[in-house]
Amino acid sequence: MNRENNIRNLNLNNIWDIVVIGGGATGLGVAVDAASRGYKTVLVEQHDFAKSTSSRSTKLVHGGVRYLGQGDVALVLDALKERGIFLKNAAHLVSKQEFVIPNYEWWDAPYYTIGLKIYDLMSGKKGFGTSEHISKAEAMEKIPNLLEKELGGGVVYYDGQFDDSRMAITLAQTINDKGGIAINYMRVNNLIRNRSGMIKGVKMTDMETGIEHKVNARVVVNATGIFSDNIIRMDDPVAEKKVIASQGVHLVVNKKFLGSSSALMIPKTSDGRVLFAVPWHDKTILGTTDTPVEEISLEPRAMEEEIQFILDTCKQYLKISPERKDVLSVFAGLRPLVAPEKEDKKTKEISRDHTLSVSLSGLVSIVGGKWTTYRKMGEDTIDTAIMVGGLKERPSVTSEMPLHASVVGNDEDDHLNFYGSDAMKIRAIVADNPKMGERIVENYPFLKAEIVWACHHEMARTLEDFLARRIRLLFMDARAAIKASTVVAKIMAAELGYRRKWQKEQIEIFGKLAEGYFLSEKPD
Repeated sequence: MNRENNIRNLNLNNIWDIVVIGGGATGLGVAVDAASRGYKTVLVEQHDFAKSTSSRSTKLVHGGVRYLGQGDVALVLDALKERGIFLKNAAHLVSKQEFVIPNYEWWDAPYYTIGLKIYDLMSGKKGFGTSEHISKAEAMEKIPNLLEKELGGGVVYYDGQFDDSRMAITLAQTINDKGGIAINYMRVNNLIRNRSGMIKGVKMTDMETGIEHKVNARVVVNATGIFSDNIIRMDDPVAEKKVIASQGVHLVVNKKFLGSSSALMIPKTSDGRVLFAVPWHDKTILGTTDTPVEEISLEPRAMEEEIQFILDTCKQYLKISPERKDVLSVFAGLRPLVAPEKEDKKTKEISRDHTLSVSLSGLVSIVGGKWTTYRKMGEDTIDTAIMVGGLKERPSVTSEMPLHASVVGNDEDDHLNFYGSDAMKIRAIVADNPKMGERIVENYPFLKAEIVWACHHEMARTLEDFLARRIRLLFMDARAAIKASTVVAKIMAAELGYRRKWQKEQIEIFGKLAEGYFLSEKPD
């Protein structure tokens, strides 16, 4: 997957079948579905793949126990089905995860046990494991750091866990594998119309070179998540708002605060949300929040009250609870929620299902949704796009299609596992040049060879691309990511053909960005 090659290939077709705007979970899922059906497909993203919402999730592939409690049965059924497909088709990125719900009230045990048995039944043959009630001793064995006082036992259930931005890169590679084109740092400026006023392509700017590109297509899909209204209003300046944003914040701390390979699920916090403590890359992720926000940003920042809410909630359930000084990284993401008919509806009550719309001029827009159902969202969108663009009907094949480099049975203790079968090619780089087997920063397993691989095969263009989304170091430990930046910049510059000036600029830009990912000792 090479950016320069993909830009050259843009002009190979006079008319593409489908242009997808947006390189997050939704857009990538749409483009994978289109390319795998044999349609000539182009995907463009204004920044890097999964820069925004899609790299900032709780890292769960789940049916949504909370949605079951809200009565959103259809969404849960879809998500549980997709969870099984997700695991099957991206085995190197998804794993089964055990969750423990601690019971501190007498009614917790029967309430959650019954609810999760329904969850099991809905999972059918694609279930990840059978839920069960466990004793206090068993709950403490599974989560040793749980507060013992008033603990009556717990309920165990199973869902999935994954690496979100690594999944995004895998989907981009899959688009290429299937004959499509995916290009990051390509911003759409305008929509192209024919004489009848129907949308038949896009005008866009290469954000690296400033060169303008024009792509003609039979149908254009808007899959830009939190930025969906921007594209919709390019088409119709007076269109009603279709998306509202809800901010979710996560804190990353040492694994000792969970002390377990099991995850903790707190089913009802003071604001009515679910809070998770999930093991991830030898760390623990704590989150999340649900805060309505007006300002849409590629780089949202956690609010002080959100950080404090997570820390305060942990104190209610953990014997040794993290403090500000223990937070290795804090990141925020904006959920693109379908704007409700009732404006006073709380964001946590809004369905996470997706909706499709087609404008009078033929713009197909998909909004809402969640990572777990990305494949189904892609299938539904292309089914609609076929009708809008008058394309020859072809069935979706993605439910039975392994993604790029997917392999079963990799060593989960090997950090190269998330490259799937591509791990062999990274090891080959080390075999050819043993210095590439050196680590880029102490206490973390990431190798110099991974920088070379990311530049040539994963479209990493900046320090942030590599340290935030190709490896996850910025999200795991922001200070370690800053330490690694000098080594990474030197190798990236050599691989991409940049001079020292670029290195210096990138280190400075990344340093300022990374400062927003760690906390000061005292609240601002």
